[in-house]
Amino acid sequence: MEGLLDARLRAVVTSHAGYDWCVTEFIRITGSVLPARSHLRVAPELASGSRTAGGVPVRVQLLGSDPGSLADNAALLATLMPAGIDLNFGCPAKTVNRHRGGAVLLDEPELMHRIASSVDRAIAGRLPFTAKMRLGVRDASRAVEAAQALADGGAQMIVVHARTKLDGYRPPAHWPWIARIAEAVRVPVIANGEIWTVEDYLRCRSESGIGDVMLGRGAVADPLLAGRIRRHLAGQDASMNRDDWSRIAPGLADYWQRVLGHVEPRHAAGRLKQWLNLLRRHYPQAEQLYQRLRTVRDNAEVGRCLADQAGAVTLPGASAVALSSF
Repeated sequence: MEGLLDARLRAVVTSHAGYDWCVTEFIRITGSVLPARSHLRVAPELASGSRTAGGVPVRVQLLGSDPGSLADNAALLATLMPAGIDLNFGCPAKTVNRHRGGAVLLDEPELMHRIASSVDRAIAGRLPFTAKMRLGVRDASRAVEAAQALADGGAQMIVVHARTKLDGYRPPAHWPWIARIAEAVRVPVIANGEIWTVEDYLRCRSESGIGDVMLGRGAVADPLLAGRIRRHLAGQDASMNRDDWSRIAPGLADYWQRVLGHVEPRHAAGRLKQWLNLLRRHYPQAEQLYQRLRTVRDNAEVGRCLADQAGAVTLPGASAVALSSF
């Protein structure tokens, strides 16, 4: 999720229980071997045991089309000991696809196989190796072939976003296709796409036959979603309640402080609004804060709005929560 789910937001979202592991934004590989600092810029968690502040393992994602370059970069990356290496064959962005990266390669399963094989040899089993794909470029006619190319090339697990590049992020996600892919490969498959609620998860599991899911925008819109799914599977109440916002709201100020420390001031407010724009899908408090901040560009005013929000959030049996960096 380029430009949104970076290390700052990963730290906050994964502070909530329920996530087994997470994946960075992609690192674009174009020909040269990137220095370690380039990987650390995208995945600063590499300097702390490849875990987020919440203790969730972080896998680093690479994107490109040259098997040799990807292999050389994967070999260097492996020395930094990420929790795993992931290959991106799912990004639908035009700027990425024009340079033969991401989902556009789904029309070239032979190349996907060479890439996966090269990376697999380069890391030589030193760490988990996964890949993410969509169903295809314009249609799903080569989806099974593409997945088999990745599995035969050495990918130990495949995440399938159940839409084509042409679909972008438009509903629906075509979950039954995930079942077809899972039947055709010998490695575990994880379902992805259009999972916003526990009910969406249950429909996805029913249509795909897959119990394991990767959450993208759904986790950003509701950081408690993974926990809700786990509670439902354990036979517990997984519904949203009035105390949920009290768990999420402190993370807004934490995220804001992290953004101020790493993003140009003129872009800082936009990053917070991006997150609020998704949170308001579920939380009326986020809607209110978003509307208040929608036209605000002054970072000091953003801070004042968050301070006001702190006074409006209470935990059961506690006084107002002070919003501060963890």
